[in-house]
Amino acid sequence: MPPRYDTITFLSDYGTTDEFVGVVHSVLRSIAPHAAVVDLTHGVPAHDVRAGGLTLARSVQYVAPGVILAVVDPGVGSERRGVAVEVLGGRAVFVGPDNGLLAPAVAMVGGADRAVSLTNAEHHLPAPGPTFAGRDVFAPAAAHLANGVPLDELGEAVDTTTLLPGILPLTQERDGRLVAEVLWVDRYGNVQLNVDPDEVASLGDRVALGFHGTARTAVRAATYAAIPRGQVGLVVDSYGLLSVCTDRSSASAELGLQPGDEVTLEAGGPMSTPVELRVAP
Repeated sequence: MPPRYDTITFLSDYGTTDEFVGVVHSVLRSIAPHAAVVDLTHGVPAHDVRAGGLTLARSVQYVAPGVILAVVDPGVGSERRGVAVEVLGGRAVFVGPDNGLLAPAVAMVGGADRAVSLTNAEHHLPAPGPTFAGRDVFAPAAAHLANGVPLDELGEAVDTTTLLPGILPLTQERDGRLVAEVLWVDRYGNVQLNVDPDEVASLGDRVALGFHGTARTAVRAATYAAIPRGQVGLVVDSYGLLSVCTDRSSASAELGLQPGDEVTLEAGGPMSTPVELRVAP
């Protein structure tokens, strides 16, 4: 018997201003009323497949087993496939567009066991137009899977090697510097880099950062609160990657760093000291 899932985890770039998220919730509940729906986030930047894929990859090890519905779909209505991808021996199934969005998270949990293209219209809603696949295709597929509908009833089998891969940047060595990229800026302004802490272990406690034609010295710190006042810090974040931070302020705003920006790291760099100016008595 195929598994029946009790949790549907939902990620999208829909935001919460329009009714899109609520409508998808209602479709899920109308088909699979027993399933709890967990909103992972709907704040992925519009059309940003890479950002959605990174969000899913960061989160997937903490997501409850079940169906994972992910929709960041700038190619909606085009020839791109909608897919359901089974992982972990059937403990979870990803549902969404085959545009690279699912790939990083699927890789994080060990790769795809099997996949289908969502071609069986019996498990879709009638669509007045082709532009809301989240409502008309992906949500019904996710709900039917939660009800125990077998994966292969949703559509034609897909060779898992043909699923579109996600694109994640790797660090490089250039002129003695480690060349990194900003992956993510969280709501506090912490700037996550694609850097494993082991890659900078030899650089010491002070690291020279280069970006936008300028340079700053960052100090290694165990926590945000351990960053000296007025300094930039490098902290290993909750996902095990190196983040550029300032204590109780936005490093992104102070340094002008955004996802996709290049940052170089090398040993040393002068230590700047904050100076407080006072009016002479």
